Amino acid sequence: MWSTLSKMKSFLLPYLLCPIFLSAFTIDYEVKIYDAILSALFPKKSTIVIWTDNHERDTVLYKLHNIRITYVMENADLLLIGSKNTHLHNSMMKFVTSYKLLKRYEKSAIGGFYWKKGRPNIIFLQKNLQKYNIKLPSSLSEYIEDSL
Repeated sequence: MWSTLSKMKSFLLPYLLCPIFLSAFTIDYEVKIYDAILSALFPKKSTIVIWTDNHERDTVLYKLHNIRITYVMENADLLLIGSKNTHLHNSMMKFVTSYKLLKRYEKSAIGGFYWKKGRPNIIFLQKNLQKYNIKLPSSLSEYIEDSL
């Protein structure tokens, strides 16, 4: 009986640990993407101040060396919106974490980064980049869209 239980444990262990490793891989991948995006948006800033409504995202943000999280929206360089329950009607620069939020904030969001079908999607909106006088490097130009 113990040998059968031991065999079951050794069979199930990889399936139980796989999501943990995949989650760590996803977080590391997100960190690299956010680092590239934020460095492109604020090339001259040594510290970027971000306000977010989704504190699950803090895990990723804290891994970025040049980010400071603020809880006072007015102190932020960028508002990172990830909650569908947030409704902001201010003129501050926004970046979103879903396509639905990108549609909601189409007039003020400079872009979004979200996962769809296991793949990262990055979109920047040309008119809002112009509105906030942001020039992206050529390495990100393929992600610029005229409209949604």
